Amino acid sequence: MIANIFSHITNFIIHTIDLWGYTGVAVLMAIESAAIPLPSEVIMPFAGFLVASQRFSLLGLGLAGATGSTIGSWLTYCLGYYGGRPLIERYGHWVFLSERELNLTEKFFKKFGHWSTFFGRLLPVIRTFVSIPAGISKVDFLSFTITAFIGSFIWSYFLAWLGQRLGEHWHDLENYFRKFDILIVAVIVIFIIYWIRRHLKAVSLRS
Repeated sequence: MIANIFSHITNFIIHTIDLWGYTGVAVLMAIESAAIPLPSEVIMPFAGFLVASQRFSLLGLGLAGATGSTIGSWLTYCLGYYGGRPLIERYGHWVFLSERELNLTEKFFKKFGHWSTFFGRLLPVIRTFVSIPAGISKVDFLSFTITAFIGSFIWSYFLAWLGQRLGEHWHDLENYFRKFDILIVAVIVIFIIYWIRRHLKAVSLRS
């Protein structure tokens, strides 16, 4: 059953990017930023890998990833703004948000203030949840959006660039590109398994 779930998630990522292009990248990144476990560490490098085939450009991927991430972060921002910590503590486990991660993002936010949105979007884990304490603290929505977009652009561009660099190692085998489908799927599945297990473990420890 778990294998089927991972398979469906993997196929969802691959087919969304393949069918929708930049829009698919934006949609996936919006889902990830809404605290649903579709890791950007998988989405953007995979899209970046396709830059070598001229399907995408790094700039386009950076903009698509930043746009999607910002839209997704609006949801968690609103959860914090209108619901506050009590709502997050009660329903946070539904989006794999543990007490530990909530405390971590709040400490990070208090340390860096309004700059935390920008810096937070550059860090794994924190980037997904930093908009919650921003919402709780009633950070100005426009400034939040601008800093979230800039930070997300840097993060998305960097991951896409990494994917492109990996693609260069496979350049001599581009005629056999389709033979790498299994390898790509395997890498994505490994990342997804790690991501979900880490969050499920955090939720079980909380309960």
